[in-house]
Amino acid sequence: MKKIRFNSVLALMMALVIVAVMPGCKGGGKKAQEGDKTAKAEAGVPGVETKTYTVEGVTFKMVKVEGGTYTMGATPEQGTEPQLNEQPAHEVTVGDFWIGETEVTQALFEAVTGYNPSFTRWPQCPVDKISWKDCNAFLETLNELTGLEFRLPKEVEWEYAARGGKLSKGYKYAGSDNIDEVAWLVTNAEEKSHPVASKKPNELGLYDMSGNVFEWCEDKYLMYDGSEPQYSQKMLKSDKKREFHIERGGCWNYGPTMCRVSYRHAGNFTHMYAYDGMRLAMTTAGEIVIPEEEE
Repeated sequence: MKKIRFNSVLALMMALVIVAVMPGCKGGGKKAQEGDKTAKAEAGVPGVETKTYTVEGVTFKMVKVEGGTYTMGATPEQGTEPQLNEQPAHEVTVGDFWIGETEVTQALFEAVTGYNPSFTRWPQCPVDKISWKDCNAFLETLNELTGLEFRLPKEVEWEYAARGGKLSKGYKYAGSDNIDEVAWLVTNAEEKSHPVASKKPNELGLYDMSGNVFEWCEDKYLMYDGSEPQYSQKMLKSDKKREFHIERGGCWNYGPTMCRVSYRHAGNFTHMYAYDGMRLAMTTAGEIVIPEEEE
């Protein structure tokens, strides 16, 4: 009997320890925390500006990407792997913008929306099983809470940031030519996503732009010349209206080819798989404004 009591006490103590150290996910609230009226400027990569925000007790960081001109698409370091929709490589110019240091976590998504749809369940893992439509619903609520204008990245912004912007070293993947240094993918992920920022970042200090989960972009899926791509019968059956949008970055369930910085993936705007996630972007960073309570 004494042994049973001792085991019960020990189990209770262990449970308390687990609860104490486990990151929490708050339910959906109606406004940002009172103490978080301003974004805090911080230093990450030398010369790269960042700002930290807290919404409903969940903190996340945005990284400023200085605009510039770069070659988008099937550039030489991509080898012989590029698909037809990555061609031709072409020069584009991007203005300044801000992008999430990490993918949107389950903790942040749940704090804003009040629910967590993810297949892999852990607060610091990226939210998954979200459609392009879900992303925009989340953004609408987030912007109501903060008074800011978060959005999905444009595809040209996403690739520029993944390549490292003006700090680019010309890597095949986001931050390295060694895929295992920067990405969770089918060969190392053990059939699940992993906590954000648990691999090496790229030149701008951005994590998981190769692997972990695919990231929805704002753009509708078109070829680089603006023409409509040749859809497979499977895709057409899933969406007769051809409402396909761009996803980037590869994921835990796919191989290295899809984790390349130029790889383009298309998804029905309502589909939500266990590897579909998102990353925040914004044109201009600002302060979270807390509306005064009505008396």
